[in-house]
Amino acid sequence: MTLEFTVGDLTIHRLIEQETTFLPALEMLPGLTPDVLAENRAWMQQAGALDARDVLILCFQSYVVKTPHHTILVDSCIGNDKPRPLRPSWNMKTDDTYLRALAAAGFAVDDIDFVMCTHLHVDHVGWNTRLENGRWVPTFPNARYVFGKSEFDYWTEQNAKTPVPPFGDSVLPVVEAGRAEIVRDDYAIGDHTRILPTPGHTPGHVAFTFGRGRDDAVFSGDLMHSPLQTRYPELSVKFDVDQAAAAATRRGFLERYCDTDTLCCTAHFPSPSIGKIRRLGNGFSCEAVS
Repeated sequence: MTLEFTVGDLTIHRLIEQETTFLPALEMLPGLTPDVLAENRAWMQQAGALDARDVLILCFQSYVVKTPHHTILVDSCIGNDKPRPLRPSWNMKTDDTYLRALAAAGFAVDDIDFVMCTHLHVDHVGWNTRLENGRWVPTFPNARYVFGKSEFDYWTEQNAKTPVPPFGDSVLPVVEAGRAEIVRDDYAIGDHTRILPTPGHTPGHVAFTFGRGRDDAVFSGDLMHSPLQTRYPELSVKFDVDQAAAAATRRGFLERYCDTDTLCCTAHFPSPSIGKIRRLGNGFSCEAVS
């Protein structure tokens, strides 16, 4: 299992918190039919993306990107001590898997200059904060936390109607600590890091592109959850706020990077999770690199 990749002048590290079965494919992808699943079962199982009972296998991870100037963490995963009653394997977790992975990659929490969130769902913001003396404090004390403005505004509005626990324990404490940058889509960090709007999964979902003068790597967040969605970009997951928009965004993204050398760093594809987009019939594949 490869945890470190180099492209251009970037080094990319994967920090895996969990890699495990998640939901049955037919439940997670409402547009998927039993016939299409049967046609794709063999290669999906071979890719480690589907188990013997047709349950999707997902990886939950962060990436740490070392540019010549900064150390940037993309999506902060699940987190510890967070009440997540709907997901038993995430609920009030107390393991040291994540911080051990950070250390194994050669980083301490103090080394992270920026934390960038593709969107503000529970499994992408969890390690933004940790519990210290009964209070949520930023896990990465020296980092600026980058949140897209339309995403932040959307969740602010949702949270005002009904409390959204991940927003309350993993986003707002960062804002209150003065560590947040609420940014528009033209935001960049130096000449290496840019935002690519990719709405659909959530209204303000973004991808991040890295590389000087070109996209050496792109971090796709929840634009897609399973390799099956590269083969069939029209398949949206049940968690997409706007399934039609998500499908259109996904096809546009895959067209953009198809047959280029850009490394596509996915949030949830099984290990190695990183590949290059190639055309395959009317769809695409993400050809794993190691």
